[in-house]
Amino acid sequence: MSDSDESGDAAAGGDDPHREEFHEDPVGHTRATADMTVGELVEGYGDAGIGAASVNEAGDVLAEMFGDDDCTVFLSLAGAMVPAGMRRIVSDLIRDGYVDALVTTGANLTHDAIEAIGGKHHHGRTHDPEKSLREHDEGLRDEGVDRIYNVYLPQEHFAAFEGHLRSEVFPALEADPDAGGDGATDDGVVGIADLTRELGRANAAVNERDDVAEDPGVAAAAYECDVPVYCPAVQDSVLGLQAWMYAQTADFTLDALDDMTELTDLAFDAENAGCLLVGGGVPKNFTLQTMLVTPRAYDYAVQITMDPEATGGLSGATLEEARSWGKLEKDARNASVYGDATVMLPMLVAAARERVE
Repeated sequence: MSDSDESGDAAAGGDDPHREEFHEDPVGHTRATADMTVGELVEGYGDAGIGAASVNEAGDVLAEMFGDDDCTVFLSLAGAMVPAGMRRIVSDLIRDGYVDALVTTGANLTHDAIEAIGGKHHHGRTHDPEKSLREHDEGLRDEGVDRIYNVYLPQEHFAAFEGHLRSEVFPALEADPDAGGDGATDDGVVGIADLTRELGRANAAVNERDDVAEDPGVAAAAYECDVPVYCPAVQDSVLGLQAWMYAQTADFTLDALDDMTELTDLAFDAENAGCLLVGGGVPKNFTLQTMLVTPRAYDYAVQITMDPEATGGLSGATLEEARSWGKLEKDARNASVYGDATVMLPMLVAAARERVE
């Protein structure tokens, strides 16, 4: 047989010792039928390649993490997930015992409270085809409507939120050293997790008292289930802004470092640890960096992001990079999905819960 014949056989699919990365595992073809469940669809993605394969892998890791009874699960929630309609997914995960700690933004907590006390976000549009982009938003400004991409929020809901904080939340923390957990010290210093705990209590109370049709929400679920909520950049939100304004005339201030001990202890005591990172920013880093001061690291990690790795920013940093820092165990199961979290989070949660339950 000539050399040319041998190379032809290899090209036709025969074994070739020079194919270091090749093994016999052909790509299949995903099906989508009327009688399929979300879990079956995500499982079928495993036959495919590119993004579908990543979604399948993430579903596997998330299901294993949720199904591990010895795993302490940290949920990191950034972005406008509550205004976008993801609020109930998160509160259900908390109530059903899938989340042991939540790390999120003050913005998500603000919008969560607005809905808990009777406000609503509304479908909007990114622009008016009959106006320029600037004219569209100038018009919304004149009408007292705030825009979050294609979601609208009337500004009067922020006024109601301010009243809620000043009547139901801040005074309770200022007056009762035991409110919200450890509560205020004698000098009026309150931990941020104590603030979020008291916010959850107040949201639940007002929601029930006023017979609000909407679910009491994320902070309320966390309060009811004794799940701590950490908000490391609370000042970067209306919630933090209102706390600062209240502190100007009251014996009340927030301690940004108080939460570190409680969060670190939770990670330190975990037999196994896992994290679901929705979006990037401060919540993602705060969740991952917790493992830098413990003798362990995350055993499971799933990330949903739209940020590219090449920018060098934390939001797009890969979980493999986190492994180099010691934030993930060397043998940790991890997967990243690149896409809109409002699309990917419900799919992955539904698929994982279907498998576990």
